[in-house]
Amino acid sequence: MTDPTQLSTHAGFLLGQLGFHSAYRFSDLLAPLGIKPRHFGMLKLLSAHDGRTQQELGEALEIHRNVMVGLVDDLEKRHLVERRRHPSDRRAHALHLLPAAHALLAEAERRVAELDAELLSPLTPEDRVLLLDLLRRTAEGNGLRPGIHPGLTR
Repeated sequence: MTDPTQLSTHAGFLLGQLGFHSAYRFSDLLAPLGIKPRHFGMLKLLSAHDGRTQQELGEALEIHRNVMVGLVDDLEKRHLVERRRHPSDRRAHALHLLPAAHALLAEAERRVAELDAELLSPLTPEDRVLLLDLLRRTAEGNGLRPGIHPGLTR
């Protein structure tokens, strides 16, 4: 039988192990708010690009149209997002965050900060900065788009 600790010498294993753990913790922290991580990501995106069309956002982020429609539909049902006629294109709808979304997003952000603190608690503040820099560079070096989960594009 192999020693399971030997897996800890592989970056892929450690990143997968931490990724799985953090994804589940993130989902657990958001569940009481009635949203999932993908909803959080879309709310964050819309908070920075309120009033843009669904198509513009999807194309800019390379998110498949069906994924985009499903996410917006979910958020609309939760009364967090509203589709409105685009002021200059009658065929398009602009997406707007509703007041409830701003409050929910603030609480979700607080929970994200909690999770970051939990995950990085074994590290010094200096090591946290270094780790985040190394992870960003590694993600970029592997062709991952900053701030876009690859699960949304596939």
